[in-house]
Amino acid sequence: MFSIASLVILTLFAVGHVQVLAFDNTCNSNLATYWGQNSYGASNPNDPANFQKRLSFYCGDATTDGKSSPLVCDRLSSLFPIAFLNVFFGPGGEPEINLANICNTQDNATFPGTELANCQALSSDIQTCQAAGKLVTISLGGATGGGTFANDTQAASFADQIWNLFLGGASSTRPFGAAVLDGVDLDIEGGTQSFVPFVNQLRTHMNAASKTYYITAAPQCPYPDSALGATLNAVSFDAVYVQFYNNPCGLTHYSDSSYDWNFGVWDYWARYVSTNKNVKVYIGAPASSGAAGSGYVPIATLQTIAQQTAKDYPSFGGVMLWDVSQAYVNGRFDQAIKSTLSAGKSCGNAFTYQACTAPAFSSTANYPSGSTVSYGGYQWYARWYASGAPVGSDDSNAWRALFACSGSNPTSTTTTTTTSKTSTSSSTSKVSSTTTSTTTSKTSSTTTTSTTKSTTTTTTSSTASGSSCNGVAAWNSSTAYTGGMQVTYNGQLWQAKWWSEADVPGGSAGDWALVGTCVSKRSLHDGSLPRETGYLERRSFRFDRN
Repeated sequence: MFSIASLVILTLFAVGHVQVLAFDNTCNSNLATYWGQNSYGASNPNDPANFQKRLSFYCGDATTDGKSSPLVCDRLSSLFPIAFLNVFFGPGGEPEINLANICNTQDNATFPGTELANCQALSSDIQTCQAAGKLVTISLGGATGGGTFANDTQAASFADQIWNLFLGGASSTRPFGAAVLDGVDLDIEGGTQSFVPFVNQLRTHMNAASKTYYITAAPQCPYPDSALGATLNAVSFDAVYVQFYNNPCGLTHYSDSSYDWNFGVWDYWARYVSTNKNVKVYIGAPASSGAAGSGYVPIATLQTIAQQTAKDYPSFGGVMLWDVSQAYVNGRFDQAIKSTLSAGKSCGNAFTYQACTAPAFSSTANYPSGSTVSYGGYQWYARWYASGAPVGSDDSNAWRALFACSGSNPTSTTTTTTTSKTSTSSSTSKVSSTTTSTTTSKTSSTTTTSTTKSTTTTTTSSTASGSSCNGVAAWNSSTAYTGGMQVTYNGQLWQAKWWSEADVPGGSAGDWALVGTCVSKRSLHDGSLPRETGYLERRSFRFDRN
């Protein structure tokens, strides 16, 4: 496992003798803001005054400490992934970078025989940011960028090339000159290419260096990520900037009764699946309504979500914003969220676990929608009927993790506790589960908290394994089904995990979840099964980031 070391820098500047603190990857208050794509300019072409500025403009800004002097670093440094290296293998065998209005192959010189832009004028910008305690990395890919490798040897060779062009190696075609970046970010949003040999080779270089380097990724929130899922599971990453937008698991679904918000899945991945058990998970968010196709939430809502997530999950590392140009114009969105993160900061992987208050999961019980249980270090909520144990790494599972917890659980009985949840479009809400149903509604604009308690007690039979199929239509190969819809097939009740057509229940496509064997309604303990809306077809939600 890759061991993360904190980068220790203490610098005194002539301007005010300000102490600059190091970036600490163990903290939960870090802010990563992408730079390079002029996202604001792309969505507001008639407002050139607010187009993306040079990198040093943002690095020299005091974020949250109230000072305006240049090169003032706040208590925890920001991260700036430079976006994007969008072509892996261009003319002359060199990659290509496109930094929109700052540096590109059309407006800037390129190295002879290549389409690799010479952006060495940015060398001082990068060094200025690093001197202020901020990390600067190179992001590979983007919504329409990236590349594929012919084989593992080519992937490893490309890692050598990236090392020599941007990191600690040497090359006559370094785009940023003498500046040595702090790591690599993978924002791969298409294909199923394995980046395992690429990452492993980068690690070989990084581990042999005296400087601390970082490898991050920006997967989309549906788990596992269709492009990087296998790579994320196989090799060590220091942080993942999960894109909680442009998808049904995004920020706008945080308070939905369907519990599509899935940070808990990514926390489970970080703690139990990732090879680096100290990997940090960031909430990736659009910095304005024009920064993404969907998923933007007002700053007060994002602040509430970030505060609660920091309390709920130990892997939480902070917030990622797309992008800095949007954040700067949108009322200093970056400054506001950084202030919230810094106010609740905790470092050294310190985390205070909440007590597990729900009954322990019982393998002999059946749980209707709304039930809560404690299992495997989490408190879980049943999004629809469930009988099997919670599976943290299955995004389509009936159970959704509410928060990480510890301590003694109440003795499991045959009484199922149902938690009801209320929310409005202007508020965010989280469920605090006990043996009665407790819903706490939190409104971002006030400090008023209202609590409503309701108890649904359902006596369950430990031998009940049947399901009511009354009124449920038989599966039809010509019918398109959306997530949550139910059908009968071969005497069993099935529920669609997501959009499905012509894929038989129980088939290799895995589109359907078995609910149970059809029995008469009178034999069921509660008389019916809830029908909750599940995930929509994921492939329909992979939009461009900008």
